[in-house]
Amino acid sequence: MNGMVDDAGRALITLSVRPTHDAEAAPLRTWVDTAFTGEFVIPRATIRALGLPQSAAIMAGLADGTQVVLDTFSCVIDWFGEQRVVEVVENDGNLPLRGVGLLWKRKLAIDYPTRKLSLE
Repeated sequence: MNGMVDDAGRALITLSVRPTHDAEAAPLRTWVDTAFTGEFVIPRATIRALGLPQSAAIMAGLADGTQVVLDTFSCVIDWFGEQRVVEVVENDGNLPLRGVGLLWKRKLAIDYPTRKLSLE
């Protein structure tokens, strides 16, 4: 899987996302966030546009130490030849974040000079 580094230095990969296994997939550009231990954070407006079903709510610790309750949703992603169900945390951000929960057992390489990213 290949991605790119944008002008702001963000490592980006596009994923195919769907609300259920049998729904049509939509491309979603995601920012690789190695400080986030979960799988996915997606902005509220994008969750609504994709029609993702709500699954629960969780307590989350933010970078400033604040504890908040966040709604979670589920989605299906195309992941290395398989459809994988992942948990999505809702936020008010602008760009979906992919956390290290999706990077386990994978090799991530980011080449900033060439602005290329690979995930194996």
